[in-house]
Amino acid sequence: VRLTEMVDQLFSQSKLTEAINYALNHWDGLTLFLRDGRIEVDSNTVERSMRPIAMGRRNSLFSGSEGGAESWAILASIVNTAKLHDLDPQAYLTDVLERIASGRTKSHQLYELLAWNWKAARQRTAQAAA
Repeated sequence: VRLTEMVDQLFSQSKLTEAINYALNHWDGLTLFLRDGRIEVDSNTVERSMRPIAMGRRNSLFSGSEGGAESWAILASIVNTAKLHDLDPQAYLTDVLERIASGRTKSHQLYELLAWNWKAARQRTAQAAA
């Protein structure tokens, strides 16, 4: 309510009016965390995990080809997804690549190798062994 009152009193072309209108237009998204406790107040966790990718992006300009750049992007996405699921990226990739190369995981079972499914399977195996 206060922002609506303020915007009516300001010069319509000012930067402050522009900022207030932006906030009002995105109000539902900006306040969603108040209605859903599962949502974090900020996106710092995701932004921190992406920082190494952003820093490496400049180096990837010299990936040699469009295919090389695409491969780098896929690998960076897989590694970051593993980190977001509290997995050791090297252990995860080693196991996934070994399963694919050996044929232990068939093409119709590839969904099992998604980070969240792989982690859940590991946890079930550890619980069964305990």
